Amino acid sequence: MRIAFIGLGRMGSGMARNLLRAGHEVAVFNRSREKAEALIADGARVADSPADAVRAVEAVMTMVADDRAAEEIVFGENGIASALAEGAIHISCSTISVAMARRLAAEHQRRGQKYLSVPVFGRPEAAESKNLLVVAAGPPELVEHCRPLFDAIGRQTFVIGSDPSQANAAKLCGNFMIAAMIEAFGEAFATLRKADVSPHAYLEIMSTLFGSPLYANYGRLIADGKFEPAGFALRLGLKDVRLVLEAAEELAAPMPLASLIRDHFLSAMAHGQADLDWSSVMRVAARNAGIE
Repeated sequence: MRIAFIGLGRMGSGMARNLLRAGHEVAVFNRSREKAEALIADGARVADSPADAVRAVEAVMTMVADDRAAEEIVFGENGIASALAEGAIHISCSTISVAMARRLAAEHQRRGQKYLSVPVFGRPEAAESKNLLVVAAGPPELVEHCRPLFDAIGRQTFVIGSDPSQANAAKLCGNFMIAAMIEAFGEAFATLRKADVSPHAYLEIMSTLFGSPLYANYGRLIADGKFEPAGFALRLGLKDVRLVLEAAEELAAPMPLASLIRDHFLSAMAHGQADLDWSSVMRVAARNAGIE
């Protein structure tokens, strides 16, 4: 397919590279042009603006940090909405709010364009190795039409509904559950350190008990205290917890644990951890236990 890819951060670069490896014709745009130029050797065309990137494409995939970035890329000056052809598809892979997903779907429909929400689970190394979990929602025939793109970036695709915003709700709740696991590790490790139990020995038990790569990978980061470079920055984790609480409030669905985690992320932010990996929130539990 002839597509565009916009947003070449640590996740987007790997995703775009895998689309090129799969044989798709890809125009790329990033605000920092050097990140786009790094893909020239893989066969990408570097565009001068989002609007330039989407001219004459069948679909555009976006992977940006938050609602504000999505707003700018889609509706800003030289945004994709102004140049995307009638019938062409915007596939948003970003972790954005349910409200923003609804707005994107409505605006694209008004313009005669199509829209899917397709957020992904995985860290940058998973994006690079085509090992992401893809969560898609939108009209079933449109999801199936775009499946070759999902197959190019991930190891498995889950279709979760026909309303695009359902995928965003699923992604936000998934990130909440990962954050809850990180919180549990932080509290457990703080207690174990005071009991003079090796975090790595305990991690081996938990990895065997739960049998999950998430437990093994995040547990190792926390046990090692290795939070740089950030695979997923703590400030973005705070954004996602806020968004899941926003969605829960709209639905009158209390999430008391999410509220606690938000407060711990705020404490971590206040201690200068914004750009560390979000697993560094464990330092809040350590500080509460009187451990450096």
